[in-house]
Amino acid sequence: MRNISAENLAALEARQLVARDFLWIVARDRVTNAPVTDGMWSGVGNISASVIHPDTGAMVTRDWFGSGTLVQIDDIPLVSNLSVQNVTIRMSQVSEHVAILVRQYECKQARVEIYRGLFNPDTRQMVAPAECRFVGFVDQIEITTPSENEEGSVTLTCASHTQEMTRANTSTRSHATQILRDPNDTFYQDAATVQEWEVFWGSEKGKVQTQKKRKKFLGIF
Repeated sequence: MRNISAENLAALEARQLVARDFLWIVARDRVTNAPVTDGMWSGVGNISASVIHPDTGAMVTRDWFGSGTLVQIDDIPLVSNLSVQNVTIRMSQVSEHVAILVRQYECKQARVEIYRGLFNPDTRQMVAPAECRFVGFVDQIEITTPSENEEGSVTLTCASHTQEMTRANTSTRSHATQILRDPNDTFYQDAATVQEWEVFWGSEKGKVQTQKKRKKFLGIF
């Protein structure tokens, strides 16, 4: 069950609300590798709006660009497990703001945060800071430059942050990594060459041959 603010709950119960999506991307400068932040929303005009930070739970105010930059965000699966979820984001291909973001900066593996804000239709003000609905990374970027009379698009395929739990650490069994933790730890010092060692046993020499495991009979060797 999702926890929402009292203001959002009251707006939902009164059925007086207008939902808008907010997209926050942390890209990377191709020259300096410095992080570059950018915010877009599905409304009209540029605004400053508050959101609940997904990492700290604190309220932060950010600037958001609108007027057709953010076209569509697919439905976000709300699950209670650790499975990796994928979300497709479509942005305007003709927007200069979008073109600068995806062409001038490196968006591959950029951090993505998606928020949902509820607005009062009478005052056009957000009833409470927008709640985060998705945190992940840009997995694929597809930029379609159209020919005459065709339609272009900028599509981001994003994977949720739970994909980090599926990554394997390949450096945990190396001597170089082990001594970074403790200079006196030599457990893996010979791991790369031990399989080539030759052991002398009486008059025989050569590599140690492993014996096939015998099958059990009625649970007894």
